[in-house]
Amino acid sequence: MRTVGKKSKVIGFGTVGILTVTGLVFLFPVYALVLAAFRPGQELMRFGITLKTLIPEGLSAENILGLFTARKGAYGFWLRNSIVIMVLRTGLSVLFSAFVGYGLGMYEFKGRSFFLSLVLFLMVVPIQILILPLYRMIISLRLINTVWGVILPFVVYPFAIFFFRQYAVTLPRAFLDAGRIDGVSEIGIFFRIMMPLMIPAFGAMIILVSLQSWNDFLWPLIVMRTEKMFTIPIGLNSLLTPYGNNYDMLLSGAFVATVPIIIVFLLFQRFFISGLSAGSIKG
Repeated sequence: MRTVGKKSKVIGFGTVGILTVTGLVFLFPVYALVLAAFRPGQELMRFGITLKTLIPEGLSAENILGLFTARKGAYGFWLRNSIVIMVLRTGLSVLFSAFVGYGLGMYEFKGRSFFLSLVLFLMVVPIQILILPLYRMIISLRLINTVWGVILPFVVYPFAIFFFRQYAVTLPRAFLDAGRIDGVSEIGIFFRIMMPLMIPAFGAMIILVSLQSWNDFLWPLIVMRTEKMFTIPIGLNSLLTPYGNNYDMLLSGAFVATVPIIIVFLLFQRFFISGLSAGSIKG
């Protein structure tokens, strides 16, 4: 018994040690980014990331404050565009994908297998293949250099549809029948009965879609034309030029850009693990 107890303690200490080292490895880039945001970027680029540069000294909020005044306040426009696109794109794509996934999971209709196969096929198609037809569609709709031009092609995600479908097949059909007996419409059953049961799935998808929208680079780069309409990734990339790089604004801007997505994660993180586990295991 003592041998088993000692073995368990060793395994416990070993697990804690591995998790601690792993956590430090993941936190190191975040720590370096925070320090870089509060000190002159040219100094960091000149000396690189060394032990000396990682010791907090000479920090100043000057770079952060200057973000919103440099280049005629362009960073403020980038931040606004990214937040608007993330909120609208996430809200619409999660809602519409939940509609489709719920329908595929709960209802029997002709062609359901075909639509599910189509969703699975679209999940493995690289977005780069669809860029040209999407671009022609946005031009025909006259949505170039607009927020809706970035949002419209992604109001439905194949992966989100499949995820919600997997979650919906596990929902008790007795609630569906009870709603019909009470005279509730099919839309009403979805919003009033089923949606509360799908909150973990919505929480997990909101985090994943928000992160994808926030980091999206290729499509906004194609659609947005003027500096004021850039998103954060496009705007920060524009600071790197053959004639000189604005590291002060780049590093502090990258730091500030992490704040909104961290807030989203903190708001919905309690649903993240449970939602992903339920959507992947059930069904």
